[in-house]
Amino acid sequence: MGALRLPFPSLTSLSSAAAAIPRHHLCRKIRLPLRSLSAAKFSVQSSTVEKEIATPPPELERSSQKTKVQPEKDRVITPRSHDFNAWYLDIIANAELADYGPVRGTMVIRPYGYAIWEAIQEYLNVKFKETGHSNMYFPQFIPYSFIEKEASHVEGFTPELALVTIGGGKELEEKLVVRPTSETIVNHMFTQWIHSYRDLPLMINQWANVTRWEMRTKPFIRTLEFLWQEGHTAHATPEEAEIEALQMIDVYTKFAFEQAAIPVITGRKSKVETFAGAAKTYTIEAMMGDRKALQAGTSHNLGQNFSRAFGTQFTDENGQRQHVWQTSWAVSTRFVGGVIMTHGDDIGLMLPPNLAPIQVIVVPIWKKADERAGVLDAASSVKQTLEAAGIKIKIDDSEQRTPGWKFNFWEMKGVPLRIEIGPRDVSSGTVVVSRRDIPGKQGKVFGISMEPSTLVAYVKGKLNEVQSSLLERAVSFRDR
Repeated sequence: MGALRLPFPSLTSLSSAAAAIPRHHLCRKIRLPLRSLSAAKFSVQSSTVEKEIATPPPELERSSQKTKVQPEKDRVITPRSHDFNAWYLDIIANAELADYGPVRGTMVIRPYGYAIWEAIQEYLNVKFKETGHSNMYFPQFIPYSFIEKEASHVEGFTPELALVTIGGGKELEEKLVVRPTSETIVNHMFTQWIHSYRDLPLMINQWANVTRWEMRTKPFIRTLEFLWQEGHTAHATPEEAEIEALQMIDVYTKFAFEQAAIPVITGRKSKVETFAGAAKTYTIEAMMGDRKALQAGTSHNLGQNFSRAFGTQFTDENGQRQHVWQTSWAVSTRFVGGVIMTHGDDIGLMLPPNLAPIQVIVVPIWKKADERAGVLDAASSVKQTLEAAGIKIKIDDSEQRTPGWKFNFWEMKGVPLRIEIGPRDVSSGTVVVSRRDIPGKQGKVFGISMEPSTLVAYVKGKLNEVQSSLLERAVSFRDR
Protein backbone atom coordinates (compact mmCIF):
# COMPACT_ATOMS: atom_id res chain seq x y z
CA MET A 1 0.00 0.00 0.00
CA GLY A 2 1.53 3.28 -1.10
CA ALA A 3 1.92 6.17 1.29
CA LEU A 4 -1.20 8.31 1.19
CA ARG A 5 -1.08 11.51 3.15
CA LEU A 6 -4.52 12.56 4.33
CA PRO A 7 -4.65 16.28 5.15
CA PHE A 8 -7.20 15.95 7.91
CA PRO A 9 -7.61 18.80 10.42
CA SER A 10 -6.93 18.59 14.13
CA LEU A 11 -9.59 16.82 16.17
CA THR A 12 -9.22 18.90 19.32
CA SER A 13 -10.97 21.87 17.80
CA LEU A 14 -14.24 20.31 16.70
CA SER A 15 -16.66 23.19 16.54
CA SER A 16 -19.85 24.38 14.91
CA ALA A 17 -19.85 24.43 11.11
CA ALA A 18 -22.44 21.87 10.10
CA ALA A 19 -24.89 22.38 7.33
CA ALA A 20 -28.47 22.75 8.51
CA ILE A 21 -30.49 19.58 8.70
CA PRO A 22 -34.16 19.92 7.74
CA ARG A 23 -36.44 19.90 10.72
CA HIS A 24 -39.36 17.62 11.15
CA HIS A 25 -42.10 18.92 8.89
CA LEU A 26 -44.84 18.72 11.52
CA CYS A 27 -45.25 22.01 13.28
CA ARG A 28 -46.96 21.58 16.64
CA LYS A 29 -44.69 21.66 19.63
CA ILE A 30 -44.32 19.03 22.29
CA ARG A 31 -42.03 19.82 25.17
CA LEU A 32 -39.83 16.95 26.22
CA PRO A 33 -38.17 16.90 29.64
CA LEU A 34 -34.76 17.13 28.02
CA ARG A 35 -31.71 18.17 29.95
CA SER A 36 -28.76 20.20 28.79
CA LEU A 37 -25.28 18.89 29.47
CA SER A 38 -23.39 21.71 31.11
CA ALA A 39 -19.97 22.26 29.61
CA ALA A 40 -18.42 23.66 32.76
CA LYS A 41 -16.14 20.66 33.19
CA PHE A 42 -15.34 20.30 29.50
CA SER A 43 -13.83 22.63 26.97
CA VAL A 44 -16.92 23.55 24.97
CA GLN A 45 -20.01 25.51 25.96
CA SER A 46 -23.57 24.23 25.57
CA SER A 47 -26.57 26.44 24.96
CA THR A 48 -30.28 25.78 24.51
CA VAL A 49 -32.74 27.21 22.03
CA GLU A 50 -36.33 26.31 21.34
CA LYS A 51 -37.08 23.91 18.49
CA GLU A 52 -40.18 22.29 17.07
CA ILE A 53 -40.64 18.60 17.69
CA ALA A 54 -43.00 16.36 15.79
CA THR A 55 -46.37 15.45 17.21
CA PRO A 56 -48.28 12.32 16.29
CA PRO A 57 -50.81 12.50 13.47
CA PRO A 58 -54.42 13.33 14.46
CA GLU A 59 -55.58 9.72 14.34
CA LEU A 60 -53.22 8.87 17.17
CA GLU A 61 -54.19 11.78 19.39
CA ARG A 62 -57.38 9.87 20.10
CA SER A 63 -55.37 7.26 21.95
CA SER A 64 -53.74 8.41 25.12
CA GLN A 65 -53.38 6.73 28.46
CA LYS A 66 -55.36 8.27 31.30
CA THR A 67 -52.41 9.04 33.50
CA LYS A 68 -50.34 12.02 32.43
CA VAL A 69 -47.63 13.89 34.25
CA GLN A 70 -46.65 17.49 33.90
CA PRO A 71 -43.47 17.95 31.88
CA GLU A 72 -40.31 18.67 33.76
CA LYS A 73 -38.34 21.86 33.17
CA ASP A 74 -38.40 22.45 29.43
CA ARG A 75 -35.10 21.75 27.71
CA VAL A 76 -34.40 21.29 24.03
CA ILE A 77 -31.72 20.12 21.63
CA THR A 78 -29.73 22.91 20.01
CA PRO A 79 -30.03 22.72 16.18
CA ARG A 80 -26.86 21.43 14.51
CA SER A 81 -26.62 24.45 12.25
CA HIS A 82 -26.85 26.82 15.22
CA ASP A 83 -24.03 25.36 17.32
CA PHE A 84 -22.64 21.94 16.45
CA ASN A 85 -20.79 21.46 19.75
CA ALA A 86 -23.84 22.42 21.81
CA TRP A 87 -26.00 20.09 19.68
CA TYR A 88 -23.53 17.26 20.29
CA LEU A 89 -23.50 17.76 24.07
CA ASP A 90 -27.29 18.07 24.19
CA ILE A 91 -27.72 14.73 22.44
CA ILE A 92 -25.29 13.00 24.81
CA ALA A 93 -27.21 14.32 27.81
CA ASN A 94 -30.77 13.91 26.55
CA ALA A 95 -30.26 10.49 24.96
CA GLU A 96 -28.69 9.40 28.26
CA LEU A 97 -25.42 8.29 26.72
CA ALA A 98 -23.01 9.74 29.29
CA ASP A 99 -22.61 12.23 32.10
CA TYR A 100 -19.72 14.07 33.70
CA GLY A 101 -17.44 12.38 36.22
CA PRO A 102 -16.33 14.23 39.38
CA VAL A 103 -12.84 14.80 37.93
CA ARG A 104 -12.69 17.45 35.22
CA GLY A 105 -12.43 15.87 31.77
CA THR A 106 -13.79 12.46 32.78
CA MET A 107 -17.16 10.97 31.90
CA VAL A 108 -19.51 8.30 33.20
CA ILE A 109 -20.81 6.16 30.36
CA ARG A 110 -24.46 5.45 31.05
CA PRO A 111 -26.16 2.13 30.18
CA TYR A 112 -27.53 3.26 26.81
CA GLY A 113 -24.16 4.62 25.73
CA TYR A 114 -22.33 1.57 27.04
CA ALA A 115 -24.70 -0.71 25.13
CA ILE A 116 -23.52 0.93 21.90
CA TRP A 117 -19.92 0.24 22.96
CA GLU A 118 -20.89 -3.37 23.71
CA ALA A 119 -22.24 -3.73 20.17
CA ILE A 120 -18.89 -2.50 18.88
CA GLN A 121 -17.09 -4.98 21.14
CA GLU A 122 -19.26 -7.89 20.07
CA TYR A 123 -18.53 -7.40 16.38
CA LEU A 124 -14.80 -6.74 16.75
CA ASN A 125 -14.25 -9.56 19.22
CA VAL A 126 -15.49 -12.04 16.64
CA LYS A 127 -13.26 -10.54 13.94
CA PHE A 128 -10.20 -10.53 16.18
CA LYS A 129 -10.64 -14.20 17.00
CA GLU A 130 -11.33 -15.09 13.37
CA THR A 131 -7.97 -13.53 12.50
CA GLY A 132 -6.11 -15.55 15.13
CA HIS A 133 -5.93 -13.17 18.11
CA SER A 134 -6.55 -14.05 21.75
CA ASN A 135 -7.83 -11.75 24.48
CA MET A 136 -5.78 -11.13 27.61
CA TYR A 137 -5.11 -8.31 30.07
CA PHE A 138 -2.07 -6.31 31.16
CA PRO A 139 -1.65 -4.24 34.35
CA GLN A 140 -2.77 -0.63 34.39
CA PHE A 141 0.37 0.55 36.17
CA ILE A 142 3.59 0.70 34.16
CA PRO A 143 7.08 1.50 35.56
CA TYR A 144 8.22 4.89 34.28
CA SER A 145 11.52 3.34 33.20
CA PHE A 146 9.60 1.32 30.60
CA ILE A 147 8.31 4.50 28.96
CA GLU A 148 11.84 5.92 28.84
CA LYS A 149 13.27 2.97 26.90
CA GLU A 150 11.87 4.03 23.52
CA ALA A 151 12.98 7.62 22.85
CA SER A 152 10.27 8.79 20.45
CA HIS A 153 7.61 7.06 22.56
CA VAL A 154 8.50 8.93 25.74
CA GLU A 155 8.79 12.20 23.83
CA GLY A 156 5.36 11.75 22.29
CA PHE A 157 3.54 10.71 25.45
CA THR A 158 5.22 12.60 28.31
CA PRO A 159 2.85 15.62 28.15
CA GLU A 160 -0.16 13.30 28.55
CA LEU A 161 1.11 11.00 31.30
CA ALA A 162 -0.62 10.54 34.65
CA LEU A 163 1.93 9.46 37.28
CA VAL A 164 1.59 7.70 40.64
CA THR A 165 4.30 8.66 43.12
CA ILE A 166 2.77 7.55 46.44
CA GLY A 167 1.38 4.13 47.33
CA GLY A 168 0.30 2.83 50.71
CA GLY A 169 1.14 6.17 52.25
CA LYS A 170 4.78 5.99 51.17
CA GLU A 171 6.69 7.52 48.30
CA LEU A 172 7.39 4.92 45.63
CA GLU A 173 10.95 4.03 44.70
CA GLU A 174 9.97 4.39 41.05
CA LYS A 175 7.03 6.40 39.84
CA LEU A 176 4.37 4.53 37.94
CA VAL A 177 2.58 5.56 34.76
CA VAL A 178 -1.17 5.02 34.54
CA ARG A 179 -1.51 3.21 31.20
CA PRO A 180 -1.57 5.64 28.24
CA THR A 181 -1.04 2.69 25.86
CA SER A 182 0.62 -0.68 26.39
CA GLU A 183 3.45 -1.15 23.88
CA THR A 184 6.08 -0.95 26.62
CA ILE A 185 4.60 -3.39 29.11
CA VAL A 186 3.60 -5.73 26.29
CA ASN A 187 7.20 -5.85 25.09
CA HIS A 188 8.43 -6.49 28.61
CA MET A 189 6.21 -9.57 28.74
CA PHE A 190 6.82 -10.64 25.13
CA THR A 191 10.53 -10.78 25.99
CA GLN A 192 9.71 -13.44 28.56
CA TRP A 193 7.37 -15.42 26.35
CA ILE A 194 9.16 -15.37 22.98
CA HIS A 195 12.29 -17.50 22.62
CA SER A 196 12.10 -19.32 19.29
CA TYR A 197 10.55 -18.87 15.85
CA ARG A 198 8.12 -21.54 17.02
CA ASP A 199 6.64 -18.97 19.44
CA LEU A 200 5.71 -16.68 16.54
CA PRO A 201 3.49 -15.10 15.52
CA LEU A 202 2.22 -14.03 18.94
CA MET A 203 -1.07 -12.16 18.52
CA ILE A 204 -3.08 -10.77 21.43
CA ASN A 205 -5.73 -8.15 22.16
CA GLN A 206 -6.92 -6.50 25.33
CA TRP A 207 -10.06 -4.52 26.19
CA ALA A 208 -8.99 -1.90 28.70
CA ASN A 209 -9.15 1.68 29.93
CA VAL A 210 -6.50 4.25 29.06
CA THR A 211 -5.52 7.50 30.76
CA ARG A 212 -4.15 10.48 28.84
CA TRP A 213 -4.07 13.90 30.49
CA GLU A 214 -5.74 15.88 27.74
CA MET A 215 -5.99 19.65 28.13
CA ARG A 216 -9.03 20.02 25.84
CA THR A 217 -11.66 17.37 26.33
CA LYS A 218 -14.99 16.43 24.79
CA PRO A 219 -17.22 13.47 25.77
CA PHE A 220 -16.39 10.29 23.81
CA ILE A 221 -13.98 12.21 21.55
CA ARG A 222 -11.23 13.17 24.02
CA THR A 223 -11.42 12.45 27.73
CA LEU A 224 -8.82 11.90 30.43
CA GLU A 225 -9.84 8.25 30.59
CA PHE A 226 -11.46 6.24 27.83
CA LEU A 227 -12.18 2.64 26.88
CA TRP A 228 -10.59 0.89 23.93
CA GLN A 229 -9.22 -2.32 22.56
CA GLU A 230 -5.54 -2.55 21.72
CA GLY A 231 -4.06 -5.37 19.71
CA HIS A 232 -0.38 -6.30 19.86
CA THR A 233 1.44 -8.79 17.64
CA ALA A 234 4.99 -10.05 17.16
CA HIS A 235 6.27 -11.61 13.92
CA ALA A 236 9.40 -13.20 12.50
CA THR A 237 9.60 -11.02 9.36
CA PRO A 238 8.83 -7.43 8.37
CA GLU A 239 6.52 -8.70 5.62
CA GLU A 240 4.34 -10.53 8.16
CA ALA A 241 4.10 -7.43 10.33
CA GLU A 242 3.08 -5.27 7.37
CA ILE A 243 0.42 -7.78 6.32
CA GLU A 244 -0.92 -7.78 9.88
CA ALA A 245 -1.06 -3.96 10.11
CA LEU A 246 -2.96 -3.76 6.82
CA GLN A 247 -5.25 -6.64 7.75
CA MET A 248 -6.36 -4.91 10.95
CA ILE A 249 -7.01 -1.53 9.35
CA ASP A 250 -9.14 -3.46 6.86
CA VAL A 251 -11.11 -4.99 9.78
CA TYR A 252 -11.75 -1.49 11.10
CA THR A 253 -12.75 -0.22 7.67
CA LYS A 254 -15.31 -2.99 7.18
CA PHE A 255 -16.68 -2.37 10.67
CA ALA A 256 -17.10 1.34 9.96
CA PHE A 257 -18.96 0.73 6.69
CA GLU A 258 -20.98 -2.36 7.58
CA GLN A 259 -21.84 -1.77 11.23
CA ALA A 260 -21.50 1.95 11.99
CA ALA A 261 -22.60 3.09 8.48
CA ILE A 262 -19.69 5.53 8.47
CA PRO A 263 -17.88 5.81 5.11
CA VAL A 264 -14.32 6.20 6.33
CA ILE A 265 -11.30 6.96 4.17
CA THR A 266 -8.35 4.63 4.71
CA GLY A 267 -4.80 5.88 4.35
CA ARG A 268 -1.36 6.25 5.85
CA LYS A 269 -0.41 9.03 8.25
CA SER A 270 2.35 11.45 7.41
CA LYS A 271 5.66 11.09 9.24
CA VAL A 272 4.75 13.93 11.59
CA GLU A 273 1.43 12.29 12.48
CA THR A 274 2.79 8.74 12.83
CA PHE A 275 2.30 7.13 16.24
CA ALA A 276 5.21 7.75 18.62
CA GLY A 277 7.49 4.73 18.21
CA ALA A 278 5.93 3.37 15.01
CA ALA A 279 7.48 2.99 11.57
CA LYS A 280 4.11 3.44 9.81
CA THR A 281 0.61 4.37 10.96
CA TYR A 282 -2.46 3.45 8.93
CA THR A 283 -5.71 5.22 9.78
CA ILE A 284 -9.41 5.40 9.06
CA GLU A 285 -10.75 8.95 8.99
CA ALA A 286 -14.42 9.91 8.94
CA MET A 287 -16.25 13.06 7.90
CA MET A 288 -18.45 14.37 10.72
CA GLY A 289 -21.59 16.48 10.40
CA ASP A 290 -19.59 19.70 10.86
CA ARG A 291 -17.43 18.68 7.88
CA LYS A 292 -14.39 18.02 10.06
CA ALA A 293 -12.45 14.77 10.12
CA LEU A 294 -12.38 12.30 12.98
CA GLN A 295 -9.58 9.77 13.37
CA ALA A 296 -11.67 6.69 14.09
CA GLY A 297 -9.05 3.93 14.29
CA THR A 298 -5.36 3.27 13.71
CA SER A 299 -3.06 0.36 12.94
CA HIS A 300 0.68 0.74 13.48
CA ASN A 301 3.58 -1.15 11.96
CA LEU A 302 6.08 -0.75 14.82
CA GLY A 303 8.98 -2.25 12.91
CA GLN A 304 11.67 -3.27 15.43
CA ASN A 305 11.64 -0.03 17.44
CA PHE A 306 10.19 -1.53 20.61
CA SER A 307 11.76 -4.96 20.28
CA ARG A 308 15.21 -3.37 20.08
CA ALA A 309 14.49 -1.11 23.04
CA PHE A 310 13.33 -4.06 25.16
CA GLY A 311 15.52 -6.82 23.70
CA THR A 312 12.56 -8.84 22.44
CA GLN A 313 14.36 -11.52 20.41
CA PHE A 314 13.87 -15.01 19.06
CA THR A 315 16.09 -17.72 17.64
CA ASP A 316 15.31 -18.18 13.94
CA GLU A 317 15.39 -21.43 11.95
CA ASN A 318 19.11 -20.95 11.31
CA GLY A 319 19.88 -20.60 14.99
CA GLN A 320 20.44 -16.83 14.76
CA ARG A 321 19.07 -14.35 17.29
CA GLN A 322 16.70 -11.80 15.70
CA HIS A 323 14.52 -8.99 16.98
CA VAL A 324 10.81 -9.47 16.40
CA TRP A 325 8.75 -7.26 14.09
CA GLN A 326 5.64 -5.83 15.71
CA THR A 327 2.27 -4.16 15.23
CA SER A 328 -0.31 -2.50 17.44
CA TRP A 329 -3.80 -1.31 16.55
CA ALA A 330 -6.79 0.20 18.35
CA VAL A 331 -10.26 1.70 18.27
CA SER A 332 -11.95 3.32 21.24
CA THR A 333 -15.19 4.74 22.59
CA ARG A 334 -14.46 7.67 20.25
CA PHE A 335 -16.43 5.62 17.72
CA VAL A 336 -19.58 6.29 19.75
CA GLY A 337 -18.99 10.01 19.30
CA GLY A 338 -18.41 9.40 15.60
CA VAL A 339 -21.80 7.70 15.26
CA ILE A 340 -23.50 10.64 16.97
CA MET A 341 -21.82 13.26 14.80
CA THR A 342 -22.27 11.33 11.53
CA HIS A 343 -25.94 10.37 11.76
CA GLY A 344 -27.65 12.59 14.34
CA ASP A 345 -30.09 15.35 13.37
CA ASP A 346 -32.04 18.14 15.05
CA ILE A 347 -34.45 15.61 16.55
CA GLY A 348 -31.62 13.79 18.29
CA LEU A 349 -29.64 10.61 17.97
CA MET A 350 -30.00 8.39 14.91
CA LEU A 351 -28.49 4.93 15.32
CA PRO A 352 -27.62 2.42 12.61
CA PRO A 353 -29.60 -0.75 13.40
CA ASN A 354 -26.45 -2.88 13.61
CA LEU A 355 -25.26 -0.87 16.61
CA ALA A 356 -28.59 0.14 18.17
CA PRO A 357 -29.20 -1.20 21.71
CA ILE A 358 -32.91 -1.15 20.85
CA GLN A 359 -33.75 -1.76 17.19
CA VAL A 360 -37.54 -1.63 17.55
CA ILE A 361 -39.64 0.21 20.12
CA VAL A 362 -43.26 -0.86 20.51
CA VAL A 363 -45.74 1.80 21.65
CA PRO A 364 -49.13 0.36 22.66
CA ILE A 365 -52.01 2.83 22.35
CA TRP A 366 -55.42 2.70 24.00
CA LYS A 367 -58.07 5.11 25.18
CA LYS A 368 -60.59 3.05 27.11
CA ALA A 369 -59.83 0.80 30.04
CA ASP A 370 -61.36 -2.23 28.34
CA GLU A 371 -58.97 -1.81 25.39
CA ARG A 372 -55.82 -1.99 27.51
CA ALA A 373 -55.50 -5.75 27.95
CA GLY A 374 -56.01 -6.57 24.28
CA VAL A 375 -53.52 -3.98 23.11
CA LEU A 376 -50.86 -5.04 25.63
CA ASP A 377 -51.38 -8.72 24.78
CA ALA A 378 -50.84 -7.93 21.10
CA ALA A 379 -47.75 -5.88 21.90
CA SER A 380 -46.34 -8.73 23.98
CA SER A 381 -46.99 -11.19 21.15
CA VAL A 382 -45.21 -8.93 18.65
CA LYS A 383 -42.27 -8.60 21.03
CA GLN A 384 -41.96 -12.36 21.48
CA THR A 385 -42.13 -12.93 17.72
CA LEU A 386 -39.42 -10.41 16.88
CA GLU A 387 -37.25 -11.27 19.86
CA ALA A 388 -37.23 -14.91 18.78
CA ALA A 389 -35.95 -13.74 15.40
CA GLY A 390 -32.96 -12.03 17.04
CA ILE A 391 -34.30 -8.48 16.90
CA LYS A 392 -33.57 -6.19 19.86
CA ILE A 393 -36.99 -4.92 20.87
CA LYS A 394 -38.60 -3.11 23.80
CA ILE A 395 -42.20 -2.26 24.75
CA ASP A 396 -42.84 1.15 26.25
CA ASP A 397 -45.99 0.31 28.21
CA SER A 398 -45.57 3.02 30.83
CA GLU A 399 -48.83 4.84 31.57
CA GLN A 400 -47.35 8.12 32.78
CA ARG A 401 -46.73 9.51 29.28
CA THR A 402 -48.85 9.99 26.17
CA PRO A 403 -48.10 8.07 22.97
CA GLY A 404 -47.00 11.32 21.32
CA TRP A 405 -44.47 11.97 24.06
CA LYS A 406 -43.13 8.43 23.66
CA PHE A 407 -42.81 8.85 19.90
CA ASN A 408 -40.65 11.93 20.40
CA PHE A 409 -38.62 10.40 23.21
CA TRP A 410 -37.64 7.26 21.32
CA GLU A 411 -36.95 9.22 18.14
CA MET A 412 -34.58 11.38 20.19
CA LYS A 413 -32.92 8.16 21.47
CA GLY A 414 -32.33 7.12 17.87
CA VAL A 415 -34.28 3.84 17.80
CA PRO A 416 -34.43 2.79 14.10
CA LEU A 417 -38.03 1.50 13.99
CA ARG A 418 -41.23 2.14 15.95
CA ILE A 419 -44.24 -0.17 16.00
CA GLU A 420 -47.58 1.30 17.04
CA ILE A 421 -50.47 -0.93 18.12
CA GLY A 422 -53.95 0.39 18.90
CA PRO A 423 -57.40 -1.24 19.31
CA ARG A 424 -58.17 -1.07 15.58
CA ASP A 425 -54.80 -2.68 14.83
CA VAL A 426 -55.61 -5.50 17.24
CA SER A 427 -58.95 -6.05 15.51
CA SER A 428 -57.34 -6.17 12.07
CA GLY A 429 -54.28 -8.16 13.17
CA THR A 430 -51.92 -5.50 11.89
CA VAL A 431 -49.43 -2.92 13.17
CA VAL A 432 -48.11 0.49 12.10
CA VAL A 433 -44.35 0.78 11.45
CA SER A 434 -42.41 4.06 11.42
CA ARG A 435 -38.78 4.67 10.42
CA ARG A 436 -36.53 7.01 12.41
CA ASP A 437 -34.56 8.07 9.32
CA ILE A 438 -37.68 9.18 7.40
CA PRO A 439 -39.75 11.55 9.56
CA GLY A 440 -43.49 12.02 9.36
CA LYS A 441 -45.99 10.25 7.14
CA GLN A 442 -43.37 9.35 4.53
CA GLY A 443 -41.71 7.00 6.97
CA LYS A 444 -44.92 5.45 8.31
CA VAL A 445 -46.58 2.33 6.90
CA PHE A 446 -49.99 1.09 8.05
CA GLY A 447 -51.48 -2.40 7.92
CA ILE A 448 -48.42 -4.62 8.39
CA SER A 449 -49.63 -8.10 9.32
CA MET A 450 -48.87 -9.47 12.78
CA GLU A 451 -48.53 -12.95 11.27
CA PRO A 452 -45.06 -13.99 12.53
CA SER A 453 -43.31 -14.83 9.28
CA THR A 454 -44.70 -11.74 7.53
CA LEU A 455 -43.86 -9.41 10.42
CA VAL A 456 -40.34 -10.76 10.90
CA ALA A 457 -39.53 -10.49 7.20
CA TYR A 458 -40.91 -6.96 7.01
CA VAL A 459 -39.10 -5.68 10.10
CA LYS A 460 -35.78 -7.26 9.11
CA GLY A 461 -36.13 -5.79 5.66
CA LYS A 462 -36.81 -2.33 7.04
CA LEU A 463 -33.87 -2.53 9.44
CA ASN A 464 -31.63 -3.40 6.50
CA GLU A 465 -33.08 -0.48 4.55
CA VAL A 466 -32.36 1.94 7.42
CA GLN A 467 -28.80 0.63 7.72
CA SER A 468 -28.19 1.09 4.00
CA SER A 469 -29.92 4.46 3.91
CA LEU A 470 -27.72 5.89 6.68
CA LEU A 471 -24.57 4.77 4.88
CA GLU A 472 -25.76 6.18 1.55
CA ARG A 473 -26.66 9.46 3.20
CA ALA A 474 -23.24 9.67 4.89
CA VAL A 475 -21.43 8.89 1.63
CA SER A 476 -23.41 11.58 -0.17
CA PHE A 477 -22.61 14.12 2.56
CA ARG A 478 -18.92 13.21 2.51
CA ASP A 479 -18.58 13.44 -1.26
CA ARG A 480 -20.58 16.54 -2.05
